[in-house]
Amino acid sequence: MRAGPLHLSLFIAILLALGGGCATQDKALGELSSAARLYAEGRKALDEGYYEIAIEKFEQLETRYPFGEYAQQAQLDMAYAYYKSDNPASAVAAADRFIKTYPRHPHVDYAYYLRGLANFAVGGDFFDRLLKEDPAKRDPRPAREAFRYFAELVTRFPDSPYAADARARMLYLRNFLARHELHVARFYMRRGAYVAALNRGRTVLETYYQTPAVPEALALMSEAYDALGLAQLAAETRRVLELNYPGRLARKGKD
Repeated sequence: MRAGPLHLSLFIAILLALGGGCATQDKALGELSSAARLYAEGRKALDEGYYEIAIEKFEQLETRYPFGEYAQQAQLDMAYAYYKSDNPASAVAAADRFIKTYPRHPHVDYAYYLRGLANFAVGGDFFDRLLKEDPAKRDPRPAREAFRYFAELVTRFPDSPYAADARARMLYLRNFLARHELHVARFYMRRGAYVAALNRGRTVLETYYQTPAVPEALALMSEAYDALGLAQLAAETRRVLELNYPGRLARKGKD
């Protein structure tokens, strides 16, 4: 029995649909292969330390194939490449974008960690120069930002494999920021700005309590109170210092 015109038309339509489906599948496989190739090239460059090339490859991958597993991983690796290429602002921006785009990604904790690392690197430069420059002219914001980012990581992901390192860096940052406040306080003391020095000392007591800077902050505050003619407050501060840190009065004003 021969097929009539209606049956033949339906048969041709089915064949075309099947052919189109194969073409779509081939295209999808081709795009996946190209995305995999770009990612592999970017990852190879990243592993070998060619960070600019890695960034270029990851950007191409994101532009051409913005969806899928390779694009997600490329975004995360690009943040790391920016960090390694001494571009902390771009590293933080890339990590932020990953967090906003993939908040439930299994490795989103690494993006939080990278934000802290990027600012910690900037803070490291600040720490290196802290003793060589006028402390009142230095900006500790990168160190504070690093602390904030690490704190967010350990709060949101306390069991993250990066949490222990983040906590250790937070302790380091806290101690260093307290020392910065003391440097600035001494700067003000040398210039007779005793109220400003007192304010910096209070910041150490209120914000950076339980750091090694606390006894020196108390000693400096007692000195500032004396300079302002506030003998009772000076004596009370010295009593607190002697009670909690015996023998530190003899070493006040020293690192």
